[in-house]
Amino acid sequence: MNIRAITIFADPGWPLREEVIARASRFAREAKEAFEAGGFSVQTIRLATPPFPDLLGPDHAAQAVQLAQEIEAAGFVGDIEYISLGPARPSHAAAFVEVIPDMIAATQNVFLSIMVAEVGHGVSLLAVRQSAQAVQRIVAAGGDGSASLRFAALACVPPGTPFMPAAYFGGGPAGFALATESADLLVGAVEVAHTLAEVRSQIVQSVEEAARRCAAIAKNIGAAAKFRFFGIDFSPAPFPEQARSLGHAVERLGVSKAGWHGTLAAAAFLADALDRAEFPRAGFCGLFMPVLEDVVLAARAGEGALTVADLLLYSAVCGAGLDTIPLPGDITADELAAIILDTAALALRLNKPLSARLMPVPGKVAGDEVRWDFRYFAPGRVLAYRSGPLAGLLAGVESFELAERNAR
Repeated sequence: MNIRAITIFADPGWPLREEVIARASRFAREAKEAFEAGGFSVQTIRLATPPFPDLLGPDHAAQAVQLAQEIEAAGFVGDIEYISLGPARPSHAAAFVEVIPDMIAATQNVFLSIMVAEVGHGVSLLAVRQSAQAVQRIVAAGGDGSASLRFAALACVPPGTPFMPAAYFGGGPAGFALATESADLLVGAVEVAHTLAEVRSQIVQSVEEAARRCAAIAKNIGAAAKFRFFGIDFSPAPFPEQARSLGHAVERLGVSKAGWHGTLAAAAFLADALDRAEFPRAGFCGLFMPVLEDVVLAARAGEGALTVADLLLYSAVCGAGLDTIPLPGDITADELAAIILDTAALALRLNKPLSARLMPVPGKVAGDEVRWDFRYFAPGRVLAYRSGPLAGLLAGVESFELAERNAR
């Protein structure tokens, strides 16, 4: 198991208080050293701020690009590799939503998002459409479409989530959380066990042991530096090799091909095992099934065995939404909106955090090969989709509530 990210949550204010970023950077470096001394590989250190419209204030959307550039430069000096400026919400002025593609175009390591659904506020059809338009504008700005990796539509995602683009700070004293890359723990359990009960027991044991070690280090360094420890997002993020592939774990359980029938049951079983483990939780704590980060999922999607609809279905029992989904370059904003709307409705109905990180690839159609020069991505193919423009009442701008399924 690796630590994918140590994510620091802090409020640098605006104009930027560089001493806040410098303090976060020092702590992150010290934390990285402590975890590495404890036997963990730490891949990245990251910073998440309050939602950028709140940082800037209601009348300062015009300064958003400047904020993104300045905080990226300050983070670079402090060895912070990625920065999340949080979500714009339907309650924020439209100007904040409209400037997101410009903020991404003006930076290389800044992540942003739009919140499309929240308990108590419902699903915002306006925010759904704005998210789809943002994706299209980010891709249209030029390049190979990879900049869309730094944007997501969020639904019911709480503050303190250490994975990006979902990360944002909810206020109070600064703190930190850990994001794991731990699909290998699931693969290892499936490969050595002889029964499903043994698989479950091995996953729980492996996760709890790794979490115990992580939490002990985190609490010690957090107390010494006066940084709150928010917890661990033990979503077992994969890496593009078979030994760290959730798709491989699913198939070793007995599914012929990830995406075929049986996959939902396998995914639900693995997620249930994670749920049974006891550790300080933050963020999603579900199965990530990012197509381009998982060598087996990328292959099955390329074969047509795994579809966008399948991935959304699995999110109902285990997952974290739609992540790194390569789509045809000519998909329209209206068609993207329909996919995002399904994600939002599912999150609200189940009261669980989901995100949609959709990546249209310019000049590509379904079935075309796609390769990006990014160490976390496997070669893949563009996925087909079943979507058309929303019409009628769903094409409006209102918000609607959905009661949680088990609510009485």
